[in-house]
Amino acid sequence: MSRPAIARSLSRHTLVWVIGSFIVVPLLYAVFAGFKSTGALTTDPIGLPDPWRVSNYTGILTSGDFWRQIGNSVLIAVATTLITVVVAALAAFAFARYAFRGRELFFTLFAAGLMFPPAVAVLPLFVLLRSFGLLDNPLGVILPQAAFQLPLTIVILRSFFRTIPGDLEEAAIIDGCTRFGFFWRILLPMARPAIGTVSVLAIVTSWNNFFLPLLVLADPKWQTIPVGIQQFQGQYATDYALVMAYIVLAMVPAIAFYAIAERQLIGGLTAGATKG
Repeated sequence: MSRPAIARSLSRHTLVWVIGSFIVVPLLYAVFAGFKSTGALTTDPIGLPDPWRVSNYTGILTSGDFWRQIGNSVLIAVATTLITVVVAALAAFAFARYAFRGRELFFTLFAAGLMFPPAVAVLPLFVLLRSFGLLDNPLGVILPQAAFQLPLTIVILRSFFRTIPGDLEEAAIIDGCTRFGFFWRILLPMARPAIGTVSVLAIVTSWNNFFLPLLVLADPKWQTIPVGIQQFQGQYATDYALVMAYIVLAMVPAIAFYAIAERQLIGGLTAGATKG
């Protein structure tokens, strides 16, 4: 390997390590801080815990509120993703494979939703949910979240569906397959990478959503983990170490899910970028 190539390789690796350190070091600091007492964290913020207070973590793990918030977040994220993917797949199929008057206009309206900040719709959304009796109801979070995620999901799936050759659909129809049969039996299996990608994006977005659950779910039994962090921080505002432990444990499910779904996410984006 030539010297310029070695220099480029070293510079890339150095850049990766520098960027990675900005992510890993704060996470490690939070993990170790959770094993300290608040006094030790104040007097020696960067030192190792001495003694190690495992009770900070075990106390949270044995708390029913923590697991209830995790369960609520999982329920809302999964339901939001199912609704988003099913509705977006059907809409993207129509936009990609059917020619009808006003198709591009309707698709442009959906795409324009990418520029629409959800915060603008807070007041009318709250009034609408109250009129339908969906406050303190997980559906009051699931349905708006699915609606806000439809534009991006439709744009991604439509682009992927359009890369499937039309000859394949014609051959399927000649063999007696209906349009919906082609969509269900052929198109969806071929679009698994794109569907996996939009599913991961929908789950992560729903899991991290703080404002909508805070607005809709006032009842503690339906609070999600981001809202739970805020409530816990307010309850134990002076116990910084305990709050750190709660934040670390709240991050574990999201980090574990992303570690599992990372290959699917990157593979789906790569497949969508290289097809066509």
